[in-house]
Amino acid sequence: MNFRLSLIVSAAMLAAAPQAIAQDRTAFEQQAREIYRNVVEIRSARGHEKVPEVVDYIVGELKAAGFAGEDIQITDYDATGEATQGLIVWYRAEGEPSEAPIVLLAHMDVVDALAEDWVRDPYKLTEEEGYFFGRGTADNKYGVTSLVATFIRLKEEGFVPSRDLVMVLSGDEETGMVSTRAQANYVHETIKPAFILNADAGGLSLGPDGEPLIYGVQGAEKTYATFELTVTNPGGHSSAPRKDNAIYELADALKNIQAYKFPVRSSELTRASLEAGGRQRLDKLGNAMRAFAADPTDENAIEILRDDPSTVGTIGTTCIATMLRGGHAENALPQSATATVNCRIFPGVGIEATEQTLKDVVANEDVKFKLISDLVESPESGLREDVLGALNAALEERGVDVPVVPHMSSGGTDGMHYRNLGYDTYGVGGSAAKPNDTYAHGLNERLPVDSFYDGLDHFHVMLKELAGPDE
Repeated sequence: MNFRLSLIVSAAMLAAAPQAIAQDRTAFEQQAREIYRNVVEIRSARGHEKVPEVVDYIVGELKAAGFAGEDIQITDYDATGEATQGLIVWYRAEGEPSEAPIVLLAHMDVVDALAEDWVRDPYKLTEEEGYFFGRGTADNKYGVTSLVATFIRLKEEGFVPSRDLVMVLSGDEETGMVSTRAQANYVHETIKPAFILNADAGGLSLGPDGEPLIYGVQGAEKTYATFELTVTNPGGHSSAPRKDNAIYELADALKNIQAYKFPVRSSELTRASLEAGGRQRLDKLGNAMRAFAADPTDENAIEILRDDPSTVGTIGTTCIATMLRGGHAENALPQSATATVNCRIFPGVGIEATEQTLKDVVANEDVKFKLISDLVESPESGLREDVLGALNAALEERGVDVPVVPHMSSGGTDGMHYRNLGYDTYGVGGSAAKPNDTYAHGLNERLPVDSFYDGLDHFHVMLKELAGPDE
């Protein structure tokens, strides 16, 4: 087996990854870690136009492993005024494929991070305290690494799939999803897969002691909608205050939104997910999860679930202020003030209804609403038996015996666009973490080192199960 990167251990690599080498990792593990390091250390956030650099690196690794140029498609996109790219890679079956292709998703971009706010450089892969630290270590450079490394590993093993495997990497999932929508339409029109596997969601949930509790499959996700709320005013000199003030009026509107609780909602999928998750823990939150699954009107359970960040999004729509700007000079009354409010809308509620609710809550016609995100609402995906079988095989390979539970994600991923086009789409990432322990999108994002290595076989096993030669 020719693991090109890992067998040439340079002095630079020794300096960059002394712990990994000291642990005597396999050649494949070292190669995957090097891919991980390279993609994490590229600042592929909006405003830096570095996604093409990620693409160039990945393409170089794939070509070195034997992927032909005609099996690699790079597409340029204008992501709302900024250049980005998407990458599609075919791992082709020989002869007539036995079944429709499988498409695999991940995204190459990240939410930006400021070095001055972090304990460590966010764009340097740092291994400390049993974690890999760096922006994208969890969301979603690990997904990218998992898929790319698996394609390379299978190619170097001489694996010949019985059906086409198509890796689709987007370039602006964290912002406008321009590349995502274009790629989804292309997949729908030309590839027509049997189903979609998404490396940007799902995974093993660990208990406080680090033991696996359940494997969650993302089978649905909430609608993503972002509004700008703006108040305007004639303004004036700060020495002559007016009774009406754009900043104060906007602040009142935001306080009303903060105090409002959207109606409690549930579905068969979310109740099953909470019931299964609650069985794995004996604390107050676990009891509340089980109680809500049995009776979604249980007020005590609702209060507990709403108070916990890991469950509040599971039982209804949430809208939260995320950005703020206003005023133009320290000695002038503000002529305008604008807040960004991000909503994660429970399936079936709808964007228009949510906007009207916010307007009713604000109760001020001077606050103007503007929807600044695209409208995407997607259905739930029922779990296929072949996907479930492949997941169980991957978990068995890891020595893990836990329930596989479909769940609804409170966040949004590329998968929503594929579900919206009628494809069953499953978040089946290989990572493992405790709830709220990765700090994705936040400060000091991290992934457990053991999770990184333990999950590297995940897609390798799944793809052999789903696309291996007939016995």
